[in-house]
Amino acid sequence: MKKVAFYTLGCKVNQYETEAMLEMFEKNGYENVGSEDYADVYVINTCTVTHMSDRKSRQYIRRVKKKNPNSIIAVVGCYSQVSPEEILDIEDVNLVMGTNDRRTIVDKVDKIDSNSKVSTVDDIMKVRAFEEIEISQTNGKTRAFIKIQDGCDRYCSYCIIPYARGRIRSRDRQSIIEEIEKLAANGYKEVVLTGIHVASYGRDLDEDIDILTVIKDVNKVEGIERIRLSSVEPVLFTEDFIDQISKIDKLVPHYHLSLQSGCDATLKRMNRRYTTEDYKRTVDNLRARIPGVSLTTDVIVGFPGETNEEFSQTLAYLKDLKLMHMHVFKYSPRKGTPAAVMEDQVDPQMKQMRSDSLLALSTKNFKLFADQFINTDLKVLFEEVDKDGYYEGLTDNYMRIKVRSDLDIRGQILPIRIEEICDDYCIAGLV
Repeated sequence: MKKVAFYTLGCKVNQYETEAMLEMFEKNGYENVGSEDYADVYVINTCTVTHMSDRKSRQYIRRVKKKNPNSIIAVVGCYSQVSPEEILDIEDVNLVMGTNDRRTIVDKVDKIDSNSKVSTVDDIMKVRAFEEIEISQTNGKTRAFIKIQDGCDRYCSYCIIPYARGRIRSRDRQSIIEEIEKLAANGYKEVVLTGIHVASYGRDLDEDIDILTVIKDVNKVEGIERIRLSSVEPVLFTEDFIDQISKIDKLVPHYHLSLQSGCDATLKRMNRRYTTEDYKRTVDNLRARIPGVSLTTDVIVGFPGETNEEFSQTLAYLKDLKLMHMHVFKYSPRKGTPAAVMEDQVDPQMKQMRSDSLLALSTKNFKLFADQFINTDLKVLFEEVDKDGYYEGLTDNYMRIKVRSDLDIRGQILPIRIEEICDDYCIAGLV
């Protein structure tokens, strides 16, 4: 039996696509092994959001070839899509595929050897149909990511992803439900609806449907107890949308609202299509309508032209909002984007200082949020055991919880009570 190993970088969409490709390999007689183990085939599913993700891909390619000089190395994903020639020029790479036509990966791998040099990357902008690469199981029996959409038409000035993923393409709603029904039958209790820009779901379809239609469909699937949305923009949350989602019982009270900056001048240069006032209105409306809701976000520091005053506005804005958690990114220029050639690029040391300030605020905000749930019974879906023997999982509002248990509680939703609040998780006891 041949062995295949996957190394995945980047977003939840990449994780989903890795699971789907892995399932195809297994159905064709391959054994899945760890990314650092000896394998006959290594598949690197790449990200290109930052220079660091590109570098990690190249480092992994060099590392695994030493484990098996006769192995086949296939590189797929966003980095492959925007820089196929650059990747094919790497000595040890045998196959380069982009962000489409992954259904054929096993067939293409089986037709080459360790001396081959093949690229199948085509023009992603010409692709109009959603590529169906479904899964029936993932690594674990708890939470499953479901890709419902691909592509993006927002063209934020810093982002390379629209060029890597192409136009908006929505998945057939019946296909979504059939996949989720299979996962529910296999024991999964939570699904995360994900895509490159999930809020745009349905815009390319002839039917009059949108992301809310999908959420309501999934809510009817027996066995699924939680529905979660991946990252969305605040403009999705109109008053009517919030009114509708507040009545969907399986939709969890957690939303990742992408912000990027708390300064309107910076948002304008980023080509974000909302203001800080719009964002705050969404936050206030969600908190008013959904009890216990948690809100998380992404922030970019050091965007070209971000002055000390602009960053101070962002810091003050986020101190006022008190979001539960922030993912903080230091701006990374991506060739081919408008921001890469903007004047007034920010010094790396300044980016680091600003990042440290926001990360410290994020830790403070998490503790402030968690504190309101002391002496309250919460339910956690337990997913894994950490290196210290704690069972670990998430509440419905996305607080990470660790507990001790004599029994294996993975895959179960159980009540807990918080005992100690740490920097980004809580120690709790089972009730």
